[in-house]
Amino acid sequence: MKKILLAIGVILIFWGCNKEETVTKYDNDPYENFDALWEILDERYCYFSYKNIDWVGVYNDISPRINRVKDVFQLFDLMAEMIDTLEDGHVNLYAPFDVSSCTGWFDSYPTDFNSDFLYKHFDSDLRSAGGFAYTTLEKGKVGYIRYSSFSNGFTAANLAYIDAYFHQLNKVKGIIIDVRNNGGGSLGYSERLASCFFKEKTTTGYMRHKTGKCHDCFSDPTPIVTDPADAPIDWSDKRVIVLSNRRCYSATNDFIVRMKQAPNVIVVGGVTGGGGGMPLSQELPNGWMVRFSAVPMFDADMKHTEFGVMPDIEAHISSNDNDDMILLQAIRELGIEN
Repeated sequence: MKKILLAIGVILIFWGCNKEETVTKYDNDPYENFDALWEILDERYCYFSYKNIDWVGVYNDISPRINRVKDVFQLFDLMAEMIDTLEDGHVNLYAPFDVSSCTGWFDSYPTDFNSDFLYKHFDSDLRSAGGFAYTTLEKGKVGYIRYSSFSNGFTAANLAYIDAYFHQLNKVKGIIIDVRNNGGGSLGYSERLASCFFKEKTTTGYMRHKTGKCHDCFSDPTPIVTDPADAPIDWSDKRVIVLSNRRCYSATNDFIVRMKQAPNVIVVGGVTGGGGGMPLSQELPNGWMVRFSAVPMFDADMKHTEFGVMPDIEAHISSNDNDDMILLQAIRELGIEN
C-alpha cells in the first residue's frame, strides 16, 4: 500500500511540475504575448479606419525587436510602445509592476484651469454634497458646481440640497458647472446628471458595436437617449454654462456631448480631450490586461467624439492671465456682472 501511495505521489509531483513549467513557458513567452496583444486589438479595437492606422505596418516595425527583450520590463515597454501608436487614452496595458498610458491627447494643450484664480471669486468656502463641491459667485447671483470626477457618486438628496442653497438661501439666476480637469468615470453618473437639464426625452448621440473581426465591421447606429424621467432633480429651466478644457475625458466627454443638446446650456472653454470609445478589457496569456476602445460613440449629428468636442464659445487662460478668463466669460454669457 505504501509503495502504491509513493508511486501516486511521484506521479502527482511530476505532473504538477510539468504543468507549471508548461504554463510558465507559455505565459512568459514574449512572442506569444506580443502577438496576443496585437491580435486582440486587431480584432476588437474600434478606431483603426477612423484614425487611418496601418496596424500591420506597426507590427512589422516593432515586432523584430522582440528578440532583444531580456526581461518583463523590456517586454512591457515594447508592448506599450506598440499600443501608444493608437494615440488613445482608453488604451492601457496593465501589469503587476506598471500601467501604460497615452497622454498625448492633452500634453500639448493649454491647461485652462487654475484653482487659485477660482477661489477669489467664491462668495464663501466650498461646500460638499456627494461628489460635488459648490458655492455661489457674484454676491449670490450665480451658482457654482465643481465636479472633479464622474467616479464620485451623488444622490437626488445631494442635488436637492444644492438647489435649496442656490434658490432658497440665495437668488441664483444661473448655474455654472465646472468639469474642467475631470478625467471621466461612470457613464451612469454622466447620464444622470445631464438628465436634470432636459425638458423631454432626447437623442443626444449614437454608438455602434463591432460585429466581426474586420476593422470596419460595425452594427447600425444605436441611439443614446437622455431622459428627464431619470433625473433626480429638474433644472431644465435654468440658465447653465458648462466649463470645459482638454482634460475633460471619457465620461466627461460624454456629459458634454449630452449637454450640448440641452435647451438652456452653453459650453464655454476649450475643446475636450475626447475618449469617445467605450472601453473593454481582455487578459493576455501572461496574466497582464489590456484595455481598449471597443465601442465608438458619436454626437447627435453622428460625428465621432474620439478626438474631442468643441465648446460653443471658445475661451482659454494664457500664461499672462492673472484670472480665470473662462469663468469670467461664463459670467458674461449669463448676463450677470457686478
